[in-house]
Amino acid sequence: MTVAVLRERISGERRVAVTPESAKQLVALGLAVVVEAGAGSEAGYPDAAYREAGAEVLEVVDLARAHVLAHVRPLPAATANGLGAGAITVGLLSPGTELPTIQALRDARATAFALELVPRISRAQSMDALTSQSLVTGYRCVIEASVRFPRFFPLYMTAAGTIPPAKVLVLGAGVAGLQAIATAKRLGAKVSAYDVRAASADEVASMGGTFITLDLEAADAAGGYAKELAEDRAAQQRELLTPYIHDADVIITTALIPGRPAPQLVTTRMLSGMRAGSVIVDLAAESGGNVEGSVAGTDVMVPVDGGAVTVVGVKDAASTMAYDASRLYAKNVANLIALMTADGTVTPDFDDEIVAAACVTHNGEVRHEPTATALDATNGKKN
Repeated sequence: MTVAVLRERISGERRVAVTPESAKQLVALGLAVVVEAGAGSEAGYPDAAYREAGAEVLEVVDLARAHVLAHVRPLPAATANGLGAGAITVGLLSPGTELPTIQALRDARATAFALELVPRISRAQSMDALTSQSLVTGYRCVIEASVRFPRFFPLYMTAAGTIPPAKVLVLGAGVAGLQAIATAKRLGAKVSAYDVRAASADEVASMGGTFITLDLEAADAAGGYAKELAEDRAAQQRELLTPYIHDADVIITTALIPGRPAPQLVTTRMLSGMRAGSVIVDLAAESGGNVEGSVAGTDVMVPVDGGAVTVVGVKDAASTMAYDASRLYAKNVANLIALMTADGTVTPDFDDEIVAAACVTHNGEVRHEPTATALDATNGKKN
C-alpha cells in the first residue's frame, strides 16, 4: 500500500505530515511512501533526504492511486474529491468547521481520521497531535513576547543597579500554557498562572510557576479540557483577574475550547491599568481570541498611560517552528498509521477505541456524531 504526502496548500503553513524520519518508519512497516516534490522544503526537509529514507519523490502525485493520504491542515474539498474509493486520510480535519470537506470525504467513500479526535488516554499519547503541537506553540508564544518586551526577563544585579525580573502571567494551563510557564522560567521571569481546572494548580507548580487561586469553582470538562463558563461567571472571573492583569509585564493567553470560539479572558478595559511597554500574546487569536481586540497575525497597540500595550495575535505559531513541529507531528501520524497496519496493509480495526474515536468518515457515512449532526443541519438549511 502507498502512503502519499502533498505540499500543504494553505498560505503560511510550512509543516509537512511525513518527514524523512517518519518515512523510514512507514517503509519499515512494508508501506511505500510517495512524496510530492518540495513537500518538506519549507520545513527544512529536502527531497534528497526523502529519497535516502526510501521514499519516492514525484513532481505530481496521483491521488487516485494513493491508499493513504497524510496531511497537516484540513484537506480542501477538491483534494478530497480526487481520492480513490476506499482511500484513508490521516491529519487534522477540524470536522466542526470544515463541513464541505467532510461531505466530500464521505461522498468519496474515504475513511478519514482526525488527529484532534484521538482520545487522551495513555496508549494514544504517541498519536496526540494536539499535545505535540501545543508544546511548540506554548514555547513560541514566550519567544514572541520576549522579542517585543522592552526589558530583560531575568533578574540582574549589577554595579549600576538591580534590574528586577519580568512578571509573566499565563492564562490557561493546558499543554501550551505549561510549556509557556516552563519557557518563561528558563528565561528567568517570575511566572504565575491561572486555569479554571482543578488539577492545574499542581501542574503549574511542577513547572515552577505560582498558581493564582480565585474564589470560583473549578470547571473541568471531559478529556482534560476546561468547560465553557456561563457569561455571569466569566464576567466574575474577569473581575477577579483584573488586579493580576494590571500587575503583569507579559501575559500569555492559551485558553481554547474544542469546537467553540475561544473564551474572552481579557477586555480592553482591563488593559487600561497595565504598564506601558507591557506585552500580551494571544495564542487563541485565530479562534476568536482570549483578548478583546486581538487580530490573528497582527500586533495591535492599545493606548495606556505613558504609551501602549502590545497585543500580539498569534497566527500559524507551530509553522514558525516548522522543522521540529513537523518532526513531532509526523511521528503522531506515523504512529496512528502503524496502529492500523499489519503485513504492509493498512486496515482500520474499529473495535480499537483509538481508531473508532478518531474516525470521522467511513464507507460513505459520517461516523463522528457531532459532525454528522452539523452536516445534516447545514444541508437542511440549504434545502
